[in-house]
Amino acid sequence: MQGKMAKVTVDATIKFTYVEKYPDEPPLWEIHSQENLEDRDVEDILTLLQQQADENLGMVMIFTLVTAVQEKLNEIVDVMKNRREEEKRRKEKEAEEAEKVAFQGTVVTIENFLAWKAKFELEIAELRRKRQKEEEQAGKPKLTGKQLFERDHNLDTSDIQFLEDAGNNVEVDESLFQEIDDLDLDEDDPDFDPLDMGSDED
Repeated sequence: MQGKMAKVTVDATIKFTYVEKYPDEPPLWEIHSQENLEDRDVEDILTLLQQQADENLGMVMIFTLVTAVQEKLNEIVDVMKNRREEEKRRKEKEAEEAEKVAFQGTVVTIENFLAWKAKFELEIAELRRKRQKEEEQAGKPKLTGKQLFERDHNLDTSDIQFLEDAGNNVEVDESLFQEIDDLDLDEDDPDFDPLDMGSDED
């Protein structure tokens, strides 16, 4: 006995044994072999045979039993077909959803936006904490000239101290200067203009 579905076959071979008081007593049966049937399906077939035998006591029943099993196999095939179709539709729907997400990107909702915002704020806080720690480890910040002056009042006398420390060691090149008497100044000339001293006149 077989039930067929696209490339799938369920099969059950049942062996019947007549008893002495048949048909007043049901025959003995066993599933000799089966293909593509789950344990649950096999139990359902055995239960069906017992129900049909009880209902047909006193009558020839082998044909009735075989027909009932054949119909049961067809039902099993229908169930398997429905399962396959549902699985196919589910996979197609998942593929469509995945394609839609890939095309449109993630849809922004209040929930996922708030989740992203919270994560972003945590990351910013962590970056600030690390930066502050690095600055603290690097030492005190560099002071400006004014801040240094306000911190060390000795700086206002540092130039004077430098001159005092130099003492007589400061050398002056006198050749760079000219005696005032050696300068030819025409102070008595009423037309004398000091600004013209550097100009060339014939």
